[in-house]
Amino acid sequence: MTTATPPKRRAPRKTTPAPVGEDRIPKPSAGWYRDKVTGAKYRRVTTILSLGSTKGDVLSRWAAGVVADTAFANLPQLVAASLRPDERTEKRDWLSRAALRKRDERADVGSAVHRIIEAHVLGEPIPADLVEDPEMAPYLANFLRFVEEWEVEFEASEMVVGSPEFGYAGTLDYLLRSPLIASALGAATTATFMGDTKTGGELDVKGVYPEAALQMSAYRNAEIAWLRDGSTVPMPATHSTGVVLHLRPEGYRLIPVVCDDQVFAHFRVVQQAAEWMSGLSKTVVGGALSLPANTEREAA
Repeated sequence: MTTATPPKRRAPRKTTPAPVGEDRIPKPSAGWYRDKVTGAKYRRVTTILSLGSTKGDVLSRWAAGVVADTAFANLPQLVAASLRPDERTEKRDWLSRAALRKRDERADVGSAVHRIIEAHVLGEPIPADLVEDPEMAPYLANFLRFVEEWEVEFEASEMVVGSPEFGYAGTLDYLLRSPLIASALGAATTATFMGDTKTGGELDVKGVYPEAALQMSAYRNAEIAWLRDGSTVPMPATHSTGVVLHLRPEGYRLIPVVCDDQVFAHFRVVQQAAEWMSGLSKTVVGGALSLPANTEREAA
């Protein structure tokens, strides 16, 4: 007599709890934002601009300039090292990383400035490490001067916005209202403006580039925005011209930037170029062809 083998019981599947609160806000990772609620993926706006626009050429020229300036500033040491093979390689590597060091320094300053602005907008205390940092003191003073002089009221800060229709997302710096900015731009006093902060360059040197318009137009034309509690709302309407706060230790400039539908149409072209660069362009060039063997050619 045989007995049937009882079926194996399957272990219960582990289920990931649904995200709640702030965990529902998409976070950037490797060039994408992923919506943890719906599973949708959105290409990061800054990644689109890096892949599809001339921003890379601008950065390459900037990097070359940083290396040249560093070389001239350290010329005696470099000349001396060139005569010693063991030091020459070390100095060459150090010089080749000059632009990376400068980029990281700027990124650190930019991140700190954004933390200051976010704290101010939310009405929270500015982190103590930033208040006590002497390097950040002039940035903070000039930012507060901008807010006071232009009678600025903020409506949002570091808000993640996205476009399910066009598949992109990003984090805008802030939305603001200002009767003085509205008057300067010929807009209604109740208009809301897209705002961005740049900390690079010098006040007497161009520090705001056309890519800022593309970036702001993408944010302006997003369909949804995530609030701080993780819920979503339709993207608030903003004016067709935004403003970039060029914030430096020596002062600030407020630069108007057009981000209307015409600019957005060009952003869409850049987005298609980015898709080409990251996708199809990698598959269109094949390996070199080889002539068939002689026997095959004779048979043909």
